[in-house]
Amino acid sequence: MKSKMQNPKSKIIIFILGLLLAIENIYGCETVMRKFTRKPKNEEQPAQTMVLVPEEYKAPQMSKEELYRQYFLYWKSWQDELLESLQGSPNHKKQIGCTDEAINNLSELKPLLNSDKQKKLDVYINQLRELKRLITKDLYGNNITDNREVAERLKRNILRDFSYNKISKDISYGVLYQK
Repeated sequence: MKSKMQNPKSKIIIFILGLLLAIENIYGCETVMRKFTRKPKNEEQPAQTMVLVPEEYKAPQMSKEELYRQYFLYWKSWQDELLESLQGSPNHKKQIGCTDEAINNLSELKPLLNSDKQKKLDVYINQLRELKRLITKDLYGNNITDNREVAERLKRNILRDFSYNKISKDISYGVLYQK
């Protein structure tokens, strides 16, 4: 029994077909090779130089009245956030963050007031710092209701004593630059 591969004509045909396929693969992939080869960079374009000129921007001018209203509103929103965090799930980091922000905003109010009101505001700032210390110490939320009551009392007292209607005569009406 003779196989087909024994025939010399079929060997020649297979050899020629293999040779044609090899040549086609070599020349047929030239466009693919061109796509994937790195092209040399054009050095004809001039290099752009970076120009950095520092500009000093002035903060918008705000009156002390506007600053007071702004910081008071910020304090109130952070105090509300604190009360909400003390009511819901005990998220310790959020409670501490809210007290920090409330203290910061009350501290920003202080320079806008006369010295008598500054002393009164210092009392509330110190009470808020004490509340922060209590919250920081209460890792497991055992005293969360006590802390909430203190926060509510502080909010009530500050709103009573430092709302804009009551404090407007104690603010000097100059223009300040905002930080």
